[in-house]
Amino acid sequence: MKKILATLLAAILVLGCFSLASADTKTYKVGVSIYQYTDNFMTLYRNEIEAYFKSLETDEVKYEITMADGKNDMAEQTNQIRNFITQGMDVIILNLVQTSSADAVIDEIVAAGIPLVLINREPLAYDADGNTLDEQYEGILNNPQVCYVGADARQSGTYQGEMIAALDNKGDINGDGKVSYIMIEGDPENIDAQYRTEFSVKALTDAGIEVECLDDQVGNWDQTKGQELCANALSKYGDKVEVVFCNNDGMALGAQTAIEAAGRKVGEDIYLVGVDALPEAIDLIKEGNMTGTVLNDHIGQSHAAVDVAVQLLNGEEIQNYYWVNYVKVDKAYAEANY
Repeated sequence: MKKILATLLAAILVLGCFSLASADTKTYKVGVSIYQYTDNFMTLYRNEIEAYFKSLETDEVKYEITMADGKNDMAEQTNQIRNFITQGMDVIILNLVQTSSADAVIDEIVAAGIPLVLINREPLAYDADGNTLDEQYEGILNNPQVCYVGADARQSGTYQGEMIAALDNKGDINGDGKVSYIMIEGDPENIDAQYRTEFSVKALTDAGIEVECLDDQVGNWDQTKGQELCANALSKYGDKVEVVFCNNDGMALGAQTAIEAAGRKVGEDIYLVGVDALPEAIDLIKEGNMTGTVLNDHIGQSHAAVDVAVQLLNGEEIQNYYWVNYVKVDKAYAEANY
């Protein structure tokens, strides 16, 4: 009987200690909505968000992460946000499907008293006709519970153009005095796509290089679409195409497949640049099958997003904007750093 009582007492003590430890552990609920899971870059980004949150856990603090796929559907994402609000999330990290819908989504989250970290797709101001204005969105400015973490897409586009301008022939392979290019864009509503499209070419013209746009098509960040659009342009314009600009590496990977299928050789009779520095793109650059890319630092951005989310959870003051620089990745940089 004494042994039984001793065993029961020990069990009670263990349970008591466990209950005390559990009571001292604070678990924060974090809702994360990504515009589309099939996006290569955002897959790296969301995985790093989750991994970094876990690395910050202690005996006293835990993070319960709920990830949601917006499926590139604003109605779907809006429902996810409303579910997050109903579930009482302590903080929300949001990669918008449509930046033009930012005001309505932000208003709902702010009204619920939930801190919000917007990532990757910067909402900008819009005029009465719905046109994007080159100024920051007032729904973020001066709001102590809302911020944006991202990179300036103008820089990424500029870096693409500068890599072409730095080539010995400045991208003018056939020597006719101009660079003839095709542009494969991401989502035309997305400000990153708009800026990369504009500033990649602007970097060439700013360097005094004459340009000719042979084709400009929307690939919506998709690798298969990038391959299809590049194949069509190469079939139509043939050897006139000297440079292929892609707003992201996903579409650039597709374009590289089309270039190879057309019997062309990157670095010899055509150039190809993307953005994101995906591992597959880095491999192609080191092999000489892609001219360059621009590192869209998913680790730096995701860590910054998580860090500021933790600051918000702790009731600390935050800035409204956090910027992470891009990095040019040509063959020399890729070989030295990857």
